[in-house]
Amino acid sequence: MRKLLCSLRDLFLKPSVRIGLGVLVTGGFVAGVLAWQGFNTAMEATNKEEFCLSCHTMHDNLLPELQKTVHWSNRSGVRARCPDCHVPHDFTDKVARKMQASREVWGHLIGTIETREKFKEHRLVLAQREWARFAANGSKECRACHDYKDMDFDKMRPASQVAMRKAAERDQSCVDCHKGIAHQLPEMKGARNPAFDTLVSSAAGQRVSAGESYYLAMPQDLFADEGLSQRIGSIEVAAKVKVLETKGDALRVELALWRKNKGYGRVWYSDFGLNITSAVLDKETVQNEGFLKVLDTREDPMTGLEWQQVTASAWLRKGSLLDSVEPVWTIARASYNASCSVCHRQPDEAHFDANTWPGLFNGMVGFTSMDSDTARVVLKYLQTHSSDFSKSHHGGGSPETALQTARP
Repeated sequence: MRKLLCSLRDLFLKPSVRIGLGVLVTGGFVAGVLAWQGFNTAMEATNKEEFCLSCHTMHDNLLPELQKTVHWSNRSGVRARCPDCHVPHDFTDKVARKMQASREVWGHLIGTIETREKFKEHRLVLAQREWARFAANGSKECRACHDYKDMDFDKMRPASQVAMRKAAERDQSCVDCHKGIAHQLPEMKGARNPAFDTLVSSAAGQRVSAGESYYLAMPQDLFADEGLSQRIGSIEVAAKVKVLETKGDALRVELALWRKNKGYGRVWYSDFGLNITSAVLDKETVQNEGFLKVLDTREDPMTGLEWQQVTASAWLRKGSLLDSVEPVWTIARASYNASCSVCHRQPDEAHFDANTWPGLFNGMVGFTSMDSDTARVVLKYLQTHSSDFSKSHHGGGSPETALQTARP
């Protein structure tokens, strides 16, 4: 027995003593090929949609959402499957993603996301991880099918052309704008209208730079400190601000607006003489002489009220700005056309001036199904596209030209 054990030991520790070198090399090569083939077979098995959907968390939560989108059923018959979007195509990235996926597997095994309620609670964390991966690789998986260089921009809708041409120029990651394209977005504050989800996701991916101007994608609170603990007011959707500095999750922005020199002057407007609200400040804040600076004072010949052009700085939460206001107007325009033409043809935007629209719109909106957030955006859209800014009424397209004509 001892002799047999010694022979087995020598066979494993010193195989060249018992086996020829050619046999060893050939055997090692065959074993390597079999091991590699086994690894690839296992890898491919876990890359199939059937494997993804074998987990009830994915089958019950994500599959029904995907089946309602164009990625599942469309006129061309080309369907995107789970691995097409969520498994990197490059081998090294694929292996790394498989290792990261162990967190989701562990979460499923211990019941962290086993029910719909638990899944929804953790959905934002899961989505943010995937968004970060797409942002880091430039949405490489998306662009395996949707590459900028292959797009015919002239066949897109006008609003889409503007957005996509700018995205192509910046080589922008697809998920910066298209979060929620195949699955529902996580619950996010500030968007009751599902159409606003695209604004929320676009703002979350918007890169901001100090010294540049941006537009609010949604209403936000304003703060006196970078810690965002001392609230001093709020700023409206589509309001224009200039970023002064960024610190952590906060942005310090400059407000350059107008107010009526009457009462406390808490409501600040985007333009002289026009009641287009951009921000509302707390009474204590506007009473602080060091908070704001008055740049100009004018009397409105239409009302006899004195208006002040003021500037101030405040902090707001990062992830709420867009570099273009057009996506906001696109949603507002669609909502106005869809909701306000149910009973009769809605008036043209330039049919009334900015100060007339609030009374008219408030009288109409009660007969529609608009929620309050959508109504606020639509009203601001109507005011900023009113006769005060219309070329046909005042011979100039820019707000500055229109105001010079409408409000001397």
